[in-house]
Amino acid sequence: APTLSSPADVDTATHVVYTITSTDSNDDKLILNMGSSNFTYQSVSVGTASKVGNTVECIGFTTNNPAVTIQFTAEATYSVTATAVKIDGTYGTSAASSADSITILNFTAMVATGGTITTVGNYKVHTFLSSGTFEVTTVGSLYTTLDYLVVAGGGPSGLGGTGSTAGGGAGGYRSSWNSETSGGGAASETGLTATATTYTVTVGAGGTVSNVNGGDSVFGSITSLGGGAGSKGAANYTGNVGGSGGGAESKYPSGIYTGAAGTAGQGYKGGDGATNTNAYLYNSGGGGGAAAAGTNAQNGGYAAPGGAGQYSTISGSSTAYAGGGGGWNYPTATQSAGGVGGGGIGGHTTTHLGTAGTANTGGGGG
Repeated sequence: APTLSSPADVDTATHVVYTITSTDSNDDKLILNMGSSNFTYQSVSVGTASKVGNTVECIGFTTNNPAVTIQFTAEATYSVTATAVKIDGTYGTSAASSADSITILNFTAMVATGGTITTVGNYKVHTFLSSGTFEVTTVGSLYTTLDYLVVAGGGPSGLGGTGSTAGGGAGGYRSSWNSETSGGGAASETGLTATATTYTVTVGAGGTVSNVNGGDSVFGSITSLGGGAGSKGAANYTGNVGGSGGGAESKYPSGIYTGAAGTAGQGYKGGDGATNTNAYLYNSGGGGGAAAAGTNAQNGGYAAPGGAGQYSTISGSSTAYAGGGGGWNYPTATQSAGGVGGGGIGGHTTTHLGTAGTANTGGGGG
């Protein structure tokens, strides 16, 4: 008997591809049997084929394995098998392959409201830049998964503390979209199975108060934690743990402060502060990002950029989110860059101030 592939259940508007694998060099005709004439024959990958009653007969495939494309025309669960034949009758028809069970449904699309709705290919994208509700009124058939990207508010920098205030950590990044890497180096998460209900959507605000993290963002059961605040002098030498961690203060006259941790699956740690042998050299770590840790500071005034954010195509274009904020850098006249994905630029002097994270990205403050 030949062997037969097992394609996924689909709707009546979608083509189905069955690959038949011959297991005997004597085979010169392979027969795909749907047990019903409720299908149309579309094409074959090698050789030629035609519909005959409930079957598609394939010839001329030589040593290749024909992939037969059909389209079912009626809802049902079909039991599909394949057999092999020697055309000249030297051998009888083979035993049938193991049966593949495939369910065909008439497609009903999911219907939902909430946010700003755009169409990207076969997907509807609901974008929330402020808190609200997402309501599924019709679950639909076959395609019932809600993919998501949930980014929290970025953490603030030290916001004018004495000494070397550090970069804020990016807001937590969680995603189930298209097998992309989620925050903190974690694998992509599993989408939510839709039900006809109302989901609460909370969009976390960026942090604006020293030592207070950015706001959490929530979609149903998915919570991304706000970015950790960067250090603020004696009030907080190491920064706060958050979705991504805040950067740490420089230390005088010896030793280092370690940047705060990120949350597993959401973001990375903040950069460490430098050992500064001169009390007037201020060099603090960059805030952590969704794809990389904040840069550690170095003695002597070297830039400490924020950690890189993560790119996502869930909106239909590749966009970076959740970059860490750059750390304070003095006296060297080089400002620390924010991490790609909206991280703010770190300050240098009172004439080169740090900047806030970019709105609607989850970037940490510089």
